[in-house]
Amino acid sequence: MLLTLAIYKTTVIEIPVFGFHDIVDLENSQEQPPNRPLANEDFSKQDLATFIEYLVKKNYWFLSSQELYDYFLREDKLPLPKERKKKKPVLLSFDDGYQSAHNNILAILEDIEKRYNKKIKIVWFINPAFMGKDGSQLAHASCQELRVGVEKGYYDIQSHGLHHENLILLDPKKLEIELAESQKQLKDCTETLDSSQNFATHIAYPFGAVNPQVEKETAKYYLSGYLYNSRILRPSRLKNRYLIPRLTVNKKTTLAKLKLLAAGGWL
Repeated sequence: MLLTLAIYKTTVIEIPVFGFHDIVDLENSQEQPPNRPLANEDFSKQDLATFIEYLVKKNYWFLSSQELYDYFLREDKLPLPKERKKKKPVLLSFDDGYQSAHNNILAILEDIEKRYNKKIKIVWFINPAFMGKDGSQLAHASCQELRVGVEKGYYDIQSHGLHHENLILLDPKKLEIELAESQKQLKDCTETLDSSQNFATHIAYPFGAVNPQVEKETAKYYLSGYLYNSRILRPSRLKNRYLIPRLTVNKKTTLAKLKLLAAGGWL
């Protein structure tokens, strides 16, 4: 069994694409009840910092969404850079753009850069209609706050739809607005910071909801689409780049499980 697993892992490339939501600081009373309600999708700043440091020490390659597309998904794939060939790829994504997540992630990445002299890339899937606005329970990071992370070389800004609508429930006109206007507003936000024009070219479907009509419309604006389905990405077996699997992460996800998923060969 172990030999079979070893052979499998050397022949099939696996890329864990992790999907986080809010990141909360367990040592900050403002991010704990009664000042802030707990949510199942929360993950602690402390565990995230430990996980990222683990990946850094193991010499993982932190992919941007465009790197995943260019080197592993597009038909005319680019050759892997020589310095990346022996690194295991991983992608860390964060949905919704909560302000607390931004504050805590930025602090983690700054600390990692200071101690290890490495810039870590993470992917934000953002609803631009909510940037800088208070939600019913949580505030969202503003465009200017997200730009700080971009300027520091940490943030890859991508779309999560304009208003976090369930796209499969929308009529054609509203669907077009959710996709097109989200892209426009994110590109406007990151203007002057995106010389390669790679921001807002990929999308994570809100609620992971997609059907053939949504997929068809998405392809007019975006190069790829991400699900939220607790599956690991095996690029050689992916038949549709608009159905990229992501691993769900929440407050019940242990560090041990994250490390196992990062190693691959389990799902």
